[in-house]
Amino acid sequence: MQQLIYFFQKYKYFLFFLLLQAIALFLTINNNNFHKSKFVSSANNVTGGFYERFSKLSDYFDLKSQNEALASENEHLKNLLEKYTSPKDSLGNYLVVDTVKYHQKYIYTKAKIIRNSYHKPSNYLLIDKGSNQSVSKEMAVINSKGIIGITEKSSTNYSRVQSILNSNSKINARLKNSNHFGTLIWNGKDYNTVQLEDIPRQAAIQVGDTIITGGKSTIFPEGILIGTIQSIDNRNSIDIRLFNDMSNLKHIYVVINLDKEEINALKNTENE
Repeated sequence: MQQLIYFFQKYKYFLFFLLLQAIALFLTINNNNFHKSKFVSSANNVTGGFYERFSKLSDYFDLKSQNEALASENEHLKNLLEKYTSPKDSLGNYLVVDTVKYHQKYIYTKAKIIRNSYHKPSNYLLIDKGSNQSVSKEMAVINSKGIIGITEKSSTNYSRVQSILNSNSKINARLKNSNHFGTLIWNGKDYNTVQLEDIPRQAAIQVGDTIITGGKSTIFPEGILIGTIQSIDNRNSIDIRLFNDMSNLKHIYVVINLDKEEINALKNTENE
């Protein structure tokens, strides 16, 4: 307190001068339209720039909640699209259906990856959804760019996912421009590249062709993106460049097949 009093005593004339200057400036601006408009314009530029920077900073710190909101909206839209998309006939033509009676086959549940490995021969991911969210083993895990893996084990609130970058991974896949199927595997070398095996010799393939899921299992829906053909050394193994960067994953969807148990029950009768 003593130092504050000493400061005012020492600089009292200078502070009084600043006060008079402020009063003079206020009277000039307030009583002169030209000066007033210039001051308002300058003040708007300064405050506008400040608020713009503050808004950008606020948006940056708000990215997490914005991403959560976008993931929730995408989850809702995917489920809505799955519910109301008309099925196709054998020629690829859309069938007219009663949307009240049409049976929804898949449910998409949003989740986040909290741990991811991609350098090992057998890689796994950990996601923040489990049995409490109806997630169990052998469910597809995807994002907007394509496939990621298959759930292997689930606890109450978490699940372990076998990555497509796993030496044990075998996924049904096909060429987007034809109905020729093969098996998607990983040779353990490059985390951006997987291999497609067992493509029939009569299949017309070339570098740049898109590979998608084949839909021949109860795990992945048909048509989920995988990647493009990067090189063709021989028909036994074709390198596929993934659409996903497997080292940079966060928001994903778990795909729940509502018909899985019914289909598996019928498959089991084949051995009877």
